[in-house]
Order: sequence, then C-alpha cells, then structure tokens
Amino acid sequence: MTASLSLSQARRIALAAQGLEKERPAGPVTPRAVGRIFARMQLVQIDSVNVLSRSHYLPFFSRLGNYDRSILHAMAGRSPRRMMEYWAHEASYIRPQHFQDLVLWQNRTWVGAHNMDPDVREVMARRILAALAAVRPMTATELTAHLGHEEDKQLDNWGWNWNIVKRVLEHLFEQGLVTAASRTEQFERRYTLTSRILPQPSATDASPETGPDTGLDAGLDAASAAMDRLIDAAAEAHGIGTVRCFADYFRTPAKAAAPAVRRLIDTGRLEAVTVRGWDRPLYRHASARLPRAATGRALLSPFDPLVFERRRLEELFGFHYRIEIYTPAAKRRFGYYVLPFLLREGIVARVDLKADRAAGQLLVRAAHGEPDAPADTAVELAAELRLMADWLGLGDVVVSPEGDLAMALAEETARF
Repeated sequence: MTASLSLSQARRIALAAQGLEKERPAGPVTPRAVGRIFARMQLVQIDSVNVLSRSHYLPFFSRLGNYDRSILHAMAGRSPRRMMEYWAHEASYIRPQHFQDLVLWQNRTWVGAHNMDPDVREVMARRILAALAAVRPMTATELTAHLGHEEDKQLDNWGWNWNIVKRVLEHLFEQGLVTAASRTEQFERRYTLTSRILPQPSATDASPETGPDTGLDAGLDAASAAMDRLIDAAAEAHGIGTVRCFADYFRTPAKAAAPAVRRLIDTGRLEAVTVRGWDRPLYRHASARLPRAATGRALLSPFDPLVFERRRLEELFGFHYRIEIYTPAAKRRFGYYVLPFLLREGIVARVDLKADRAAGQLLVRAAHGEPDAPADTAVELAAELRLMADWLGLGDVVVSPEGDLAMALAEETARF
C-alpha cells in the first residue's frame, strides 16, 4: 500500500532532509560540521548579489549560525576539495562526486562561445588550455594579458560584453575542461584545468554516492546511470517531492528524470507516497527521517535549496515567494532582497534586508508577517536578526516602519 502522510509530516521530512528541523548546535562551528551540512544539501547556488552577503554563505548560516566563512574558502580552494564550481541548479558549488554526472547533463548553450566562429573558438581554446597547463590559476583578465590578446571593447554584445578569452573560458568551463581554483576578493574566478584539482575517476571506482551494492548502475548507459545518481541525490536532499522537484534540484530534464524515478523505486531508493493537501504524485527517499517535531528557526536565502522550487514551496508550506530584484522598485510588493523566515515547521514572515557595512548596521527595510504567523514571530525574528548581525560583524539592527510586522519587530530588536 502507498504510505499516506499529513502535510505537517511532509514538512518535517523536508526540513530534516535539509538540516533545518532543529535548533542550531551549541558551541563553535567546526569544518566537519560545515562539511556535513554541505553533504546534506548536495549543492549551494552562487549569485553575484552582495546586498546582504554572498548567497552561498547564507545557507550555512541558516543551518549552523555564526560560523567562519573561511571554512568554505578552504573547502573550495584547497586539496582535497570538498566543493567545486559547476553548473547545477544554476552556477553552484557542488560536491566533486557529482561533477562527471553533471557534465553529461548540463547544456548551457547560451553561455560562452557556442555562437562564435568554430575555428576562432577552437584556436583560442587550444591557447587557453596550453596556458593554464603552464601557469598558476588566473582570472579572465589576467589570462587575457598573459596571452597578449587585444580586441576593441564591445558595448552591445550579449554576455555582459565579455571578450573572446572570457567567452571561450566559459565554454571550456561548461565542457568541464576548466574550473575555478578559487575566487578573488572581487569574486572573480581564478581558472585552472579541471584535471589539476579533480582526480580522474578510475573505470573500476565505485560510485561515492551510491556505493557498489545499490544496483543503480546495472545495465544502464552512462547518461542514464548519471541521471539516476543525480536524482537520487536530489531526492535525498529534498526528502520528499515530485519528479519536477527532483529534476529541478540539479536542473536536469524532467523528461529524463521520470524514468530515473521509476528505477529508483525499483531499487528501493524511493517509495511512492501521498500527502493530504499536496495533490501530485509524490516520492519519499529511503533515507528520509520524520522527526516528531520541528523546532528550528532560520532566515533563508532567496537561493536556499529549500526554496529552489517555488511551486513546491507554496504547496508544502503555503508560502508564495518571488524574488523581486529585477522588478522595478515601484512595483515591488515586499522589497529588493527578501528572506523568508522559518519558525518551527512554518514559514511565517519575510524581511527585506541590507548590510550597511559602512555604518555597521543590518537594515530591515521591510518586515511582513504571514496571515497565520504565531504570536512569538517578532520575538524569534528579532533574535535571528541579532544573530545574523553578529555573524556579519554589524553592531546594530535598524528596523524601518515598512510592513505589518515592522512595529513589533522594532520593539523586540530594541531589547538587545
């Protein structure tokens, strides 16, 4: 029989899968703890917006609290690497064991040099690969100078007016031949050959994700086996969801994800379930836990894995969410950089935040509660904002009067 779950149970499964179901650990956050959380999330999305903090730092704060961001720099920039950059949900830090599988399924033809003259592209690609084999990791600007490449600056090209070197670098990045060894203070990639930071797998190596005894690879071509591993990882990160949820996690095609889900059911990695109030075919991962209660509290990045799939977020938590960065200011409903606030098993509020680093202030430019927000929402949110301000090295939390939660929140933040 198909297992039947309540919506509350489904929420708790989803939160536990993401490491958001309970209070944060007490004491200093260790590199081991950060690594465990990353292994649970499987990836974190990268985004250039820095109005509050770089987006890939925030999911770790949501789950661990005040941690040292240099731990992530070490995980991504030193051998043996625990995380590396590639295309996944979008540009993301991924677990290295997913890299070869993602190369088979990512097809970002709008990126880089796909529309460039093939002869020009191939000549430049050979020059770049030869240069990166001989020198330290370089930014696109440094590599352009190293190659002695000059071209007139274009003001109307697609691709943020990238020059040929940068476009071909991104093409090689998508192909998996080059990657980011690290990032500069300005968040530019330092490119290097992928083979320099990622050991090439042996044909006899067991999958680090599934091990040798799950049967996921039996009788499958390479692409199908890769899809099974990616959907298995996505389903483990979600705990519970639809085919669309699982496909969206690594941005793999839903059409190819559906047979992978069926194979994972056959091998016992997934089971079909029903959830009252969530009326789509649903699947629960074999590793998913159902805690008795959810007791956590977190501000969630607009790019947090829990909020990746907006339809899932609304069906599971009753929370309608759209990021409004690209919406004209006069048409924004909640603000520019709005973070959902998770309290226990509900998403109960949203706040538009900005780090004013010069003034040493965390600015709450708007605060809105959900219709069913519990009575202690302002109290808990104030404590969370104080924790975030401490993590960001900001002395004050300043609440503007915008939003129905703002007055109560200002009163509570004044107590700190």
